[in-house]
Amino acid sequence: MRRPIVAGNWKMHGTRADNARLIEELLAGHPGRAAAECLVFPPFVYLQDVARLLREAPIGLGAQSVCAEAQGAFTGEVSAAMLKDVGCSHVLVGHSERRWLYHEDDPLVARKFAAAQAKSLVPILCVGEHLEERESGRTEQVVARQLDVVLDLCGVGALESAVIAYEPIWAIGTGRTATPQQAQAVHAFIRERIAERDAKIAEATRVLYGGSVKASNAAELFAQPDVDGGLVGGASLNAEEFLAILAACGSR
Repeated sequence: MRRPIVAGNWKMHGTRADNARLIEELLAGHPGRAAAECLVFPPFVYLQDVARLLREAPIGLGAQSVCAEAQGAFTGEVSAAMLKDVGCSHVLVGHSERRWLYHEDDPLVARKFAAAQAKSLVPILCVGEHLEERESGRTEQVVARQLDVVLDLCGVGALESAVIAYEPIWAIGTGRTATPQQAQAVHAFIRERIAERDAKIAEATRVLYGGSVKASNAAELFAQPDVDGGLVGGASLNAEEFLAILAACGSR
């Protein structure tokens, strides 16, 4: 059975004081041996601080991006080895804001995925479509393209130590959310696409939903058979809201 995940992407928010308060509140309300795996993704500059706060805690640490190169003259970049060294276990790869705002294309995302796995980080591969792509009926085409580039480079076996997150770009930070039925349809398509290469891996791969996940809609989203948790943005900055989402995921 796939263990669900609730991952909090803090994006470019927080201070040391904010982070310490948030982690304190999360740990105070965390049930300990939760049914769902819990992860947080702070900005790069706070990773080491948060790692200390989470020492021996039941919450994992991830980074929001990673360089595709192992080391060298890449000013401003952070390598997978560095992330591992400061305590990360996971990393987001191909988040829509990286693809859209920073022009990370599919081949670069695939290389980042490979770089993360080379240092034993678990990549969370983000895929999803723009509003005009959905309205023109190209959602599956876009998602398949984003997924296939990674599978072609790394092989389907790479998904045994990876996670996928479907995040419709039109639902990120907009307050709009895909309906549970829309989310389920795309998640089922992702699983079917993987099954074309390996049915066993497809069944075991965890696929998260990201896009304005809140405590008020989490239970209905997570009730869908192919939705294995959430990649949470703004709601992850509020401990009460994030813990409610974690509880909804754990009771699916």
